[in-house]
Order: sequence, then structure tokens, then C-alpha cells
Amino acid sequence: MLKFEIRSFRAHGFLMVRRLACSLTLLTFIGVVSAQAQTDSLPSWNDGAAKTAVKSFIADVTTPGNAKFVPPEDRVAVFDNDGTLLAEMPNINLAFALDEVRRLSGAHPEWRTNEPFKAILDNARAYLSKLSRDDTVSLALAAFAGTDEKTFEQTASAWLQTASNPTLHRPYQSLVYQPQLELLQLLRANGFKVYLVSGGEVDFLRSFANAEYGIPPEQVIGSSVRYDYKVVDGQPTIERVAQLGSLNDGPGNVANIQLHIGKRPILAFGNSDGDEPMLAMTAANDKPHLVLILHHDDAEREFAYDRAGPSWGRLDKLWDEANERHWQIVSMKNDFRLIFPPLTKANESK
Repeated sequence: MLKFEIRSFRAHGFLMVRRLACSLTLLTFIGVVSAQAQTDSLPSWNDGAAKTAVKSFIADVTTPGNAKFVPPEDRVAVFDNDGTLLAEMPNINLAFALDEVRRLSGAHPEWRTNEPFKAILDNARAYLSKLSRDDTVSLALAAFAGTDEKTFEQTASAWLQTASNPTLHRPYQSLVYQPQLELLQLLRANGFKVYLVSGGEVDFLRSFANAEYGIPPEQVIGSSVRYDYKVVDGQPTIERVAQLGSLNDGPGNVANIQLHIGKRPILAFGNSDGDEPMLAMTAANDKPHLVLILHHDDAEREFAYDRAGPSWGRLDKLWDEANERHWQIVSMKNDFRLIFPPLTKANESK
């Protein structure tokens, strides 16, 4: 009996030691994974060619003594907005313009008989599905003519607080891509000056770019209206005029980058044919550079489209050029571990 008890005690003790060893191993593994997550500057990116290219490029251009080192004053990065930093189905600029036309229609009885306003008010979906970026700008011009800049900013901010994407069922402000937020932060931490360069209306973009992306108003380049200076009740005022100042799309991107920045970027990130001139200009920089293109190929978590995409998000000619010139394609499906940040309680209540 005594021998049996000793053998039983030894067996039980051995089992306890094994369990303890396994527990310690598991805790060690969890600690390593946690430490890796904390030290990874791009935790929402999957390991792969795209993530490696981004990290290697940033390390090369910011390391003194490296043959590819670029001084901080020349570290300029440009990002498209719709479909690159933020989901674009439907396009946020168009959604805002449509809602405002509906809201303001009571003061414009002529809209009931004039297109595209009539189609908007009648909710003619077939017609609305074909609206282009030019149409979006025209709508904004008409809807906000004579509005001063403060009123426009307040209107845009109020809309963003309540508007939600009807397909993804999330507030528009929560549809920023989490991997891109991490990339923006990593670039700023490494001395890059980041600009938002989009075909969207510049004042509308400025209403949320700083809060969502950390990009201040002076680093936002977009399509613009003309302004008129007036003194109203003794107060200097800037009012919007129903005339297009600049359409910041395609070649317009390049012209406005030169106008507002005055130097070529060394990093450019886009997602559609409209971004091609901006990407090509970056690729022609004689300094080390990186061109990135986001491919929407994840129908389960977001959307899947490229050559047959909407006019403002079509990836067709740029897709061919990217493959020919070996520009870095970023697959949303394969390279993004997480697409959108978790919803906050404030967003969930909207």
C-alpha cells in the first residue's frame, strides 16, 4: 500500500509539473505575441510583400547614412481620400451633396423641373447611379452658393454626426481604414508631411480630415469653388460662389500638388484611374519613392471592384500600368488584417 501511494504521489507530481510547464509555455507565447503586437507599427496589416515594402521604404529614407536617405523637408506623402483612406461605396461627397439638395429643395422650387435636381428629389436611382464626380461638384456649387465658410463648416459637421453608409450600416466617419490610420501615424512619426489630395470638395474634406486622419486643413488639397469677400454687418466674410475654382482630379491633382506643395512627393497612395497622374509624378521623382495602390478585392468585409467599378473608383488603366511598372498593389483581402476600427459607443448610438 505504501509503495502504491508513493508511486501515485510521484505520478500526480509529475502531472502537475507537466501542467505547470505547459501553462508557463502558454503564458510565454501569449507574452511574445502581445509584445510583438505592441512593437509592430502596422498591427492591422498582414505580413507580406506590401507591409514589407512600406516598412523597408520608411526605414531606408529615414536612416542617416543609408544610400536612400531623404532629408525630412523632402519627405512628402500624398494620399487620395475616397477608396484609399475611406470607403467610397457610396461616395461620401456625393451622399452629402444629395442630402443637402433634398434638405434645401424647399427654397428652390426650380429644382423640381431641372435635372439632376429633379432626379434627386424623385429618388430616380437609375439616374443617380450614373452621376459623376463632375456632377457631384455641380450639385455642391448650386446647393451652397452664397453660403459663408462658417455656415458651410457647421452644416458639414452636423451632417457627419448623423449620416450613415446605407450599405455597410456604419456612420461614414467610422469607415476610415484602420491600416491606413496606422500608416499615416507611422509616416508622421518618421518625419513625413502628409497631404490629403482628393477630387472631393476641399471645404467638405477639411471638415473631418483633421479629426479622422490627423491631417490639418492647410494640408488638404481638393476640388474648390470660387469665393467672394464681403463685409456683412461690419464683419469680414468669405462666401461661396456657384463657380468651380479647380477640379482636383486626374491631371488637376498634379497641378494642385505643384501649386500648394511645390515639390514632388516621395510616397503616393491611390486606388483608381483618377489617381494615375499623381502616382506617375511620384514615380518620376529622382529621389527614392514608393507608389501604392489599394485594390478593393474583399466583398465579404467591404467591396470587390476594379475594372467595372464606379466612375470615381474604377481601377482599370492604372491596374495595367501598375503591373507593368511594378508599383506596389495592396490587397484589401490579403494585406489588411482589420479593415475598419471597432465602433465606439458614440457611433453605435447613431
